[in-house]
Amino acid sequence: MSGQKVVELVIDEGVGVITINNPPVNALTLDVRAQLKDVLQEVEQNADIRAIVITGAGPKCFVAGADIKDFPNQFEVGPRENATIYKEMFSYLENTPRPVVAALNGLALGGGLELALSCDLRIADEKAKFGLTEVTLGLVPGLGGTQRLARLVGPAKAKELLFTGKMVKADEAMQLGLVNQVVPNGEALNEALKLAKKLAKSAGVAIGYDKYLVNKGLELNLEDALELEMQYVEKVFKTEDLREGLDAFINKREAVFKNA
Repeated sequence: MSGQKVVELVIDEGVGVITINNPPVNALTLDVRAQLKDVLQEVEQNADIRAIVITGAGPKCFVAGADIKDFPNQFEVGPRENATIYKEMFSYLENTPRPVVAALNGLALGGGLELALSCDLRIADEKAKFGLTEVTLGLVPGLGGTQRLARLVGPAKAKELLFTGKMVKADEAMQLGLVNQVVPNGEALNEALKLAKKLAKSAGVAIGYDKYLVNKGLELNLEDALELEMQYVEKVFKTEDLREGLDAFINKREAVFKNA
């Protein structure tokens, strides 16, 4: 490993902004893997971070997948062991109560798109392109891509994208539901940060419950999912955030949520 700083964390008004800065294409290397793990542990331990933004450095790439030249090193311990570390990090992003916004400033391919799919919301520059292109190398996505993509865009479209390795532009990704918003070039990070700051000031407990209910509900039949929802309605009635929100509404003032 080089020891070079390739994953950076900056805290801005309750938002932890994680930047993958591994030029020229912000590839997922062993250094990125190790440093991203450390940064996510730092985020987890910092209660002042109430929302997360993930982006790539530079104007061209969010993350353009793994470094193919680095594959021999990455797979010395076997594909399962190598992938499991990434999958645990991506699962953390998917399951943390904090909202996670991906600022897609350019190419998001292979593992880069799999990283974006593990985020809650995705905001893309209009020039950005997306694809799970592993099939062109004789590979299959191994960091959750086949499963998260199918849940997001449906099985038929997911199979088309997986089988062909096709890259889609931002406008098509928007139509597919792959991204939430397309913005002018260079604005993805600004818009993601603006949204994340708003979410960081919102009722954090309720957002965390919403996130869990949507994710978990996809695994359940409707009746069980509705029962789970009601259990969390009962839980939220015991929170300070609810009392604060109601008092602020009644007294026509801005709520100050404490995430409690």
